[in-house]
Amino acid sequence: MFALLSAARKALTSRDQAPNSKAHPRPLRRSRRALVLTLPALALASACQPVSLGGTGPSINTSKPVPVALLVPKGSGKSGDAILAASLENAARLAASELNGVQIDLRVYDTQGSAEVTAGVTSQAISDGAKVILGPVYAANANAAGRVAASRGVNVLAFSNNPEIAGGNVFILGPTFQNTADRLTRYAVTQGKNNIVLVHGQTPEGQAGASAVQTAALRNGASIVGTVPYEFSQQGVLNALPAVRDAAGGGAEAGGADAIFLTANTAGALPLFTQMLPENGLGADKIQYIGLTRWDIPPQTLALPGVQGGWFALPDPGLTAQFNARYTAAYGAAPHPIGGLAFDGIAAIGALVRQGRSDALSTSGLTQGSGFQGVGGVFRLLPDGTNERGLAVATIQDQQVVVIAPAPRSFSGAGF
Repeated sequence: MFALLSAARKALTSRDQAPNSKAHPRPLRRSRRALVLTLPALALASACQPVSLGGTGPSINTSKPVPVALLVPKGSGKSGDAILAASLENAARLAASELNGVQIDLRVYDTQGSAEVTAGVTSQAISDGAKVILGPVYAANANAAGRVAASRGVNVLAFSNNPEIAGGNVFILGPTFQNTADRLTRYAVTQGKNNIVLVHGQTPEGQAGASAVQTAALRNGASIVGTVPYEFSQQGVLNALPAVRDAAGGGAEAGGADAIFLTANTAGALPLFTQMLPENGLGADKIQYIGLTRWDIPPQTLALPGVQGGWFALPDPGLTAQFNARYTAAYGAAPHPIGGLAFDGIAAIGALVRQGRSDALSTSGLTQGSGFQGVGGVFRLLPDGTNERGLAVATIQDQQVVVIAPAPRSFSGAGF
């Protein structure tokens, strides 16, 4: 646990010891181990309004290789971006090699992680003949690519998970909070966990997650019986504990809430909440924990005592393992965690081209209701530019991931 959290100890010391910090309003049992939080890297960023393509797209000749531009963050000077860029390109090429009967002319362009450079290479890619843009990664860059591509009648399949940039000619491939919240809330309702306490950080990511859970509750017949925001600091979490306890009403056994929905991840408040809540009367025997983030990443999370028995969502583990094995066999190392999004993009493009329609890469083609088969299972692009993915629901037992509701294999199956 210390290995997961120690990096932020120095950064948060000044915040937790600030002279204006409020005293804890009620006495609580405190852990004997000092825990600190780290602020997760935010996937969310401000973005301009996307530009509508009016449901159109370029005409393609399916009897010839289809030019596809792949935009990767190579050249930014950051080692992480270089690793990600290589993994995205490798995954895209692996997908193209598995498209029986469909030829993709994959052309790779480096964005340098810059919106300005992205706009330029997007224009160059379309001038070079690209019929669709795959990438880029970062929200501001995807927004820049979308604006240039819209003026040229081309759609963009970005690797972002930021719904603010989705719409018009921009589709995001990254997993969204809304999709995850919907899957978990639907499952919770089927298990009789209808009354939920929502706990979220007062950060852009935490607030976006809270909004997704609130929407999911409305859609799926659950009730948010309490919402507890907290300042992102160790003291902020400690200060929030009485409010969580009061909102939960002692848990289901005491006639209170059935579940606590946490938006935090392992780099943030998850370890502290899942340790402190049981120590203050809200253990797994009293209430169901549900997590909006992946509780199996990083793997050390599985060893946290407080996450045992909690629920979270993830792509089909079997299909994901198959992709990882093929990728490792081809390139000698495991893919980047989001490298599979490039595979998904090429898989979708290939499936549409295989239909033999000249308008296969139009907006109507990209949003076909049956969706596509990707690295982690079935997914589809929605008219609003976001996506829907088939997810499994899992729990943690004896520090191991156990699937308790399998991922649907089609959009007509259970789980949607």
